Amino acid sequence: MLPDAANVKDTETGFSPLHAAIAACEPDTETAGANGATTSDSNPKGLDADTVKSAVETVQFLLQEGAIWNDLDANNETPGCIARRIGALELYELIVDAGVRAELLLNRLDAYEELADDDDEEEGEEEAEAEAEAETAPELVDAFAEPTTETTTTTTTTPANPEVSNSQYLESRLNIQNDRILDSDQNGVMMRWESDIMRKSATALLPTPGLKVLNIGHGMGIVDGFFQEQGPAVHHIVEAHEEVVAEMKRRGWDTKPGVVIHQGRWQDILPGLVAAGETFDAIYYDTFAESYGDFRDFFSEQVIGLLEQEGRWGFFNGMGADRQISYDVYQKVAEMDLFEAGFDVQWEEISVPKLDGEWEGVRRAYWVVDDYRLPLCKFMD
Repeated sequence: MLPDAANVKDTETGFSPLHAAIAACEPDTETAGANGATTSDSNPKGLDADTVKSAVETVQFLLQEGAIWNDLDANNETPGCIARRIGALELYELIVDAGVRAELLLNRLDAYEELADDDDEEEGEEEAEAEAEAETAPELVDAFAEPTTETTTTTTTTPANPEVSNSQYLESRLNIQNDRILDSDQNGVMMRWESDIMRKSATALLPTPGLKVLNIGHGMGIVDGFFQEQGPAVHHIVEAHEEVVAEMKRRGWDTKPGVVIHQGRWQDILPGLVAAGETFDAIYYDTFAESYGDFRDFFSEQVIGLLEQEGRWGFFNGMGADRQISYDVYQKVAEMDLFEAGFDVQWEEISVPKLDGEWEGVRRAYWVVDDYRLPLCKFMD
């Protein structure tokens, strides 16, 4: 194939070869059922078996040649979106698996790049010290200082507009309402429709009174309110946005029994809790405009030092929830990374009510999938 031939685009439809190979399986409504096409649980829309078989071979070949799994056509559909819409489940799973491989590779390359940057910095420091003939000791770095570089936003646990970084969010003015919090760009930070999800998360994490809980990201206080109903003995809350903290204090959260408020980013707060020997029976994570890499650092570096051996932890599972295939991809990516970090995860599917009227005044709908997958994580036995 010619260089990048697997990703050429049709000027009218925006189809890549991957889009076209899958779209070719869609039966003509006037001839559906012809040529021996039948419906079944695995073939709910009566796709022609021979056509699908050929498409599977073509899709596998295109992916091997570097076809982009989540490229968008003129209708804002990825190849996986088309496969799901027409009921080509085997093709859909091929695209999901391709997405998982791509995201895992991207995450690993990001990690390697960070290591390489660290090595370069160390080499530069060594040269500088040599030139100075080691007359002075290197200046210590303040581990609790505000980072000077902004977080690159990708798919996040609480999805945000891709243009907004975590540092930009923390500096923005918030519009705090009874049913939602919006940032200064009208991105939805948290919304009241999440309440049922938060309630079920809180009861799963704190099944009995008298336990110790840590929540990362207060927002509207929905999950913390449900945690309080479970009667915790200790309830720590980490919140980075100063306006949210001010609202917490206005509502009396700083006077509730057992509640300890930590103002700042979890990256700065949690190492101190680990050093102090604090541990918790339950931990919940729900931040805004942070990358998946931040989330992976959270559970692989912090949770292991803060969670009791028999404890439970969870997170708001909104990764990729603006598109079903992205949601499916990131569930598998998270499962693999959680396994690597020593955690077992169980998922409970929860139907999400229709949210047609919820997005008025919000820049972008951050949730479009039908079912929420509630995660419950524990250390592996």
